[in-house]
Amino acid sequence: MLLKNKVALVTGAGSGIAKATAFLLAQEGAKVAALGRTVDDIKLTVSEIHNQGCEAMPLIADISQPQEMQQAVEKIIDEWECLDIVFANAGINGVWAPIEDLLPEEWDKTINVNLRGTFLTLKYAVPYLKKQGGSVIITSSVNGTRVFNNIGSTAYSCTKAAQVALAKMIAVELAAYHIRVNVICPGAIATNVHQTTQRRNLENIRENAEFPGIKIPLTGGELGSSEQIAQLVLFLASDTSSHITGTEIWIDAGESLS
Repeated sequence: MLLKNKVALVTGAGSGIAKATAFLLAQEGAKVAALGRTVDDIKLTVSEIHNQGCEAMPLIADISQPQEMQQAVEKIIDEWECLDIVFANAGINGVWAPIEDLLPEEWDKTINVNLRGTFLTLKYAVPYLKKQGGSVIITSSVNGTRVFNNIGSTAYSCTKAAQVALAKMIAVELAAYHIRVNVICPGAIATNVHQTTQRRNLENIRENAEFPGIKIPLTGGELGSSEQIAQLVLFLASDTSSHITGTEIWIDAGESLS
């Protein structure tokens, strides 16, 4: 097993990419701390991992709240005494609207969850990663890194671009501690996150890219799966990627190139 005796924190583990990743990391030997805001979803994730004969613990926290994230990380250390892997995946699409229609509080919410939440996750995890080294994987997106035609997604795309900059900065900062920091940039993936995206007043702007019209050269339009993303996270979490840090990897079947 690639991650035997490792301890992994996975944020947003109640569904989608993070849930699939939590399963895979556990199958590969990791003890998984599954973190999310919805109690029932996180308990289900942990229960299903336990049913596979693997080890996991539930953590309920809002990634944008410092005290909650600090306490969550401390619970991991209290239970398992170390932390080796952090998959900072939790985030929201937020409100997609023309810049003049986007409310300041809507902008702030997206920034607080996606960017501040990533910062807080790493802030409280890094002191424990420094003890023995480890791997950090951050979920960004093709939006804000290669794709800029999803009109109205300004706040979301800004957070995704900033996550890449954050990863590169701390990759250098933490290299001496043998901590690798990398970013994954998924394209169109079949999850429920897009169902919660709030779109407003986009009808009169240049045509907005929607999933049914996206060109995905490698699959002929078929969306990627959470399980495919999980495989990439496993690679970056394991020693098979031991010489990779400060790198963003697009996993979109060529979507962002078309």
